Parts: sequence; C-alpha cells; structure tokens
Amino acid sequence: MFTGLIEEVGVVRVLDTREGGGTITLEAPLVVEDASIGDSIAVNGVCLTVTELHDAPAGFSAEMMGETLVRSALADLVEGDPVNLERAMKADARLGGHMVQGHVDGVGTVRLIQPHEEWTTVTYDLPPQLAPYVVEKGSITIDGTSLTVTDAGEDHFSVGLIPHTMAVTVHGRRKVGDRVNLEVDVIAKYVERQLAAHLNAHEARSTSRV
Repeated sequence: MFTGLIEEVGVVRVLDTREGGGTITLEAPLVVEDASIGDSIAVNGVCLTVTELHDAPAGFSAEMMGETLVRSALADLVEGDPVNLERAMKADARLGGHMVQGHVDGVGTVRLIQPHEEWTTVTYDLPPQLAPYVVEKGSITIDGTSLTVTDAGEDHFSVGLIPHTMAVTVHGRRKVGDRVNLEVDVIAKYVERQLAAHLNAHEARSTSRV
C-alpha cells in the first residue's frame, strides 16, 4: 500500500524488455536506504518488487511481468528517464495522500498543459472504462502521485499542479502526448462491485416471485 506522495525521482539506468516481461534497474539512493530484497517500491505508480540492490550507484533492480508492460506505460521508458518513486507506507505513518495500491488501471495521455501564475493545470485523455471512477474533487493517482481532480468529463480529466509538485516529480518534465499511468480510487471499484452484486440478487429474487 502507498500514499501517492513521491519520495524521490530516480533514474532508469538499465531497461531490458522482452515479450514475456523484463528487468528495470534504477538509480535511487533515497528509497534504497532501508530497502531489502522483496520490498515493494512504486515506480511511476507501478508496484514492483526489489530483486537486487546496488551500491554504486545506489539503487535497485526489479522484474516486470508481461502483464505489467501491457497495462502500464513502463514500456515507454528509456535509459536515462526520470521516474517517480515511493516506498510502501508504514502502518504507523501519516496517510498524507490517499490509499494507493500501485496497481495501474489504465494509461492516459497528456492532452493540454496550461501554466498559470501560481499553478499549472494539466488535462489528460481518459480511457472510457475509467470514466465512471473519476469525479471532480475526487482522488486519482498519476504516475504514482496522489492528485485531486479539478474537472472530469467523459473522455478527459484535469488536475492542478503546484510548483513544488512540478519541481520534485516527473510531472514538470511531461509534454503533450506523453503517456502516464493511472490508478483510480479502489474504494469506488469495491462499491461498484458490491452494488452490482446487490442489484443482481434483488433482480433474481424479483424474478423468482413472478
């Protein structure tokens, strides 16, 4: 479980992708300070398991399944790219963002970047299957960053990014057309599933009485 608060911007040092999966090696001195083999670290919002730790430069390697590459934008990365990193949250830590699983629900695309005096509005194309879960003032995770939706449409949504977020995450480097990893609020998905089961059961009872 993660919070969506980025701890460090790491750098891709080696990326080996193949049809069945791949391996990624990152320079990430902060997040490996207390890391062990088997720990979970979110890379641009994708939960990966540490398989190897490195000393010089300090960082780690992780395996990526084919499913991970198909469902996320990690396959778009190249050596030298920056990535958002977050270690798994501790049970006794403050939950400053929202509940993030590191399980990517879909990939969006930067549609529009609008700089303002005190913040930047970024609009993203929204995959149609995710539209029901994205609401104004709700939370969404973009490349592992917990953000608040400022506008939600059927095929797009917008967020406001303060200068600090632009400076300390990969969002300040994004361009129109870039693909990003999206994770919607897991609570909304559970509510939908439970309501569907309840409605199906109600319909079945009503049919049996006819």
